[in-house]
Formats: sequence, C-alpha cells, structure tokens
Amino acid sequence: MDPNNKVDSFLQKYNSTELKVAEEFLSNWVPFLSRGLCSRCTQTLTHRIRSLQSESKVNGDASRALDGFSGLRLNDSAVEIYDGEHNNCNNMITNAENHSSGSWKDAVKETRSEVVSHASTGDTFSSSAFNGSTSLKMSSVDMDQEDDLGADLESELSSHMGKGNFSSMGRSDTKEDKLKTQLLKEQREQLRFRNIKRKKDFVCFERVDGKRVNVLEGLELHNGIFSAAEQKRIVNFVEELQEMGENGKLRERTYTTPRKWMKGKGRVTLQFGCCYNYAKDRKGNPPGILKNELVDPLPQLFKVMIKRLVRWHVLRPTCVPDSCIVNIYDEGDCIPPHIDNHEFVRPFCTVSFLSECNIVFGTILKIVDAGVFTGAFAIPLPVGSVLVLKGNGADVAKHCVPSVPTRRISITFRRMDESKRPVGFVPEPDLQGLRPLANDRPEPNKSMQSSPGSYSREPAVHRQDNGTRGKWPDRRSLEPRNSGPTQRAPMNWRKVI
Repeated sequence: MDPNNKVDSFLQKYNSTELKVAEEFLSNWVPFLSRGLCSRCTQTLTHRIRSLQSESKVNGDASRALDGFSGLRLNDSAVEIYDGEHNNCNNMITNAENHSSGSWKDAVKETRSEVVSHASTGDTFSSSAFNGSTSLKMSSVDMDQEDDLGADLESELSSHMGKGNFSSMGRSDTKEDKLKTQLLKEQREQLRFRNIKRKKDFVCFERVDGKRVNVLEGLELHNGIFSAAEQKRIVNFVEELQEMGENGKLRERTYTTPRKWMKGKGRVTLQFGCCYNYAKDRKGNPPGILKNELVDPLPQLFKVMIKRLVRWHVLRPTCVPDSCIVNIYDEGDCIPPHIDNHEFVRPFCTVSFLSECNIVFGTILKIVDAGVFTGAFAIPLPVGSVLVLKGNGADVAKHCVPSVPTRRISITFRRMDESKRPVGFVPEPDLQGLRPLANDRPEPNKSMQSSPGSYSREPAVHRQDNGTRGKWPDRRSLEPRNSGPTQRAPMNWRKVI
C-alpha cells in the first residue's frame, strides 16, 4: 500500500467489499482515465488502482483485474504512446496522485446517463464497456463471477428474520455506506443488463389450416441472465433439494422419481407451488393442476430468480410465475412432444443448466426411436440461457427435448390460471408488484442473429447421444446458422418468407 497515511485513512472508511468493487470499476475505466497521460502518470494511476486489491485483502482472481484482459494490459507499447507527452502533464503528477484514489467515489456519483455518455465518447476500449461482449471479461470479478443472487438471497433472508444483513459481520453501516454500496450494485447491474443477448426473431413457416404461419412467433432466447457463479449456486441448491426428496424431507408430490421402464422415460422432478399431473393417475385425476394435492412452496432462491427474470425484462410484470417444475435429466433422458397445458398462462420460461441440448419445435413431431424425434426446427439451449415461450411458439408448435447427451437440469417457471389454482393456495407476498429495471438508454438488440434464408421447412431427425450435440442424419437442418456451437448440417437455402 502507498505509504501516504492520508490515503490509507481515506480507504479505511470503506470495507473490503467496497474496495473490491472500486478496484473492479476503475479497472474497467483505465483506458479512458489514462487517455492523454504520460507513462509516469499512467503508472501512478495504475498503481493506485492495484493497491486497492491488497487493501481489500482479496486473493486469487483479483490479481487479474488489470492484467487478465489484453485490452487493458498496460504493456510497454501502450506506455510508449504517451512518453513524448510527459512534459505536458509533469506538473500535474502530484495532483493526479492525490485524487486518483478518490476518483471512483466521484464516478459513482455520476448519473447513469453521464457514465454512458462518457463511455460512448471514449476510445474503443471505453465504449466496449457497455456495448461489447468482451466487457464480460474485463476484470477479475467479472460477470461470470458475479453472484448477486446470493447477495439478494442473503438480504431477503436477513430482512425476513429481522437480524440485519448477514454479510455485515457485526459492522454497523452508516447511511452513506449503504448508499455507496447500493450505487455500486446498481452500476454492476446495469453493466450486466446491457450485455444480455436476446434473440426474438425465430422464423419457421408451416401450413396451419391451409395458411402459412410462423410457428415460432413468440419464442425468445435470453443469454447472460445468470452468471457462472450464480448457475453453480442454483445447481448446488437443486442437488440439495434432490437429496432432501430422496430422504423424505419434502412433500410426497413435490419430489417424484418415476420408474424408468424404457430409455428416455422418466425424469426426476421437483414441483413447487402446485402439483401438475402429466397423465391420468391411479386415483382417476385427469392431466392438469391437482386441486387437492399440496406441494412445497417456492424456495426463496427460486423467488429471487423470478425477480431477476422480471427485473431484467425476460418476463412481464403482469405474468409473474407462481409455480415451477425442476427437471433433472440423466444421460439419455428426454421429454416427448407436447404443448404445455393451458392451465398455465403465457408466457412461461425454461432455464437450462449443466449442459447444452436442443429443443425441437414443429406442428408435427414424430417419434423415430427412443429419445429420437423428427421436427421442423431445433433451437440449441446454451447453458444458463432462458427460453421464453408464448404466442405460436407455445400454442401452435409442439416442442420436445431429444435424449440429452449428459446430465442436465432445467427449471421451468409458470403462472397458474387463477381459476385452476389448488385449494388453499396463497400467492407469495414478495412476488407481488414487481417492476422491470428502468432502461433509460435502450440499445440495439444484441441478438444471436442468423442470416436471412438460413432456415428450412424440411423435417429433420434430431438426436443427442454419445456425447455429440445435434446429429442430423436427414442433413436438412432448420437450425439457425449462428445459434450456438452445436454440430450443423448443410443448410437448405430455399427461401421460406
């Protein structure tokens, strides 16, 4: 740490988490902050930012904050650019040093629009902080390592139990401290929100009642909603729930392990909020939501996920889910062709974890073999992605999941028709009145786009086995050209629109 005691005393006003976030924030802005500075000033600025790491006592990945991303590495060539300009700013070194440690505090006070304005007028590096996917890797505590779900869960649990914030560890935060922390959290949230990739232009025309209809209208694929760290937290929690179910610690209809009487048949399921009956059971209950069967309520972590989905413009605040089903797939498991029961209103969504797989859509889906289906269109579901179903994509086209190549977990969030809710059902109070995040500076859709004419109406055989993704024996794929790293067959270039 810098020997200057005045600087040390300044930093002592902040806890380790705040210093860690400050180092993260300033690291992203080094290209902008150092533009026009000589090598000595640049090095002084860099040193001050680096010093926040040691002060915050963060180990491991934090050391990569400035050096881990090539765009921010202050190597010799970058420093040489400003060597000739040292005389112009030599007299300002002292002033720059005195204020570099406090600059992040000033930056936090800027409005979001001002921050975005500065970024847009900066050079390539600074503008990419909001517009480029590479900004996801610009620091040690990057978006893949962010675990705001954990922080939100901790905050909600502490408020429910009336014991304050668990993370404070006995420290009494002042209003100013809480405000600074909240502002920094909002900035991180805006960065993540602006880097979400959304695809809403799926197209596949089929004949329905004699008319050509885009049967994929209404489908949306959102990538970047849950970071790698958050996905790990969710998967670990699902595995804990599975263990609880195996040990009889959940309600009988919450946890189900069907007998696997043939390949691909039977998945471990966890249902919360309501019990959905897939087929007529031994009691004579028809398919649908069981009115008189109780399951466990939505776990708090799942409610935090729902709030994220609404806040980040994935689900509408007018259709907040009140139930969910967790599907745990082992290798070879599948879901046969179906349309979700209309006792669940639209839209609904599915979040994918652990491994990528295809979901196949079409008005006609045929079962070729166990876990092998033919259909009009396949969409790869990347790990951590959220698929939203509504419109024709939910009500006209059927969908199915071919046999998965490796273990997979999906969580489907749905809202029940109010007239179909179980007897005694009480809506979750903390899921009422949710509002989406204000998007005061809309950006062009960062879509996972495909090229025009890259779709075919021809059916294809879809399977996922032996560790491969999306074998296409028919060689006539309906998959978008740029929809993921799955194996693709040559495209049929006939125009369908």
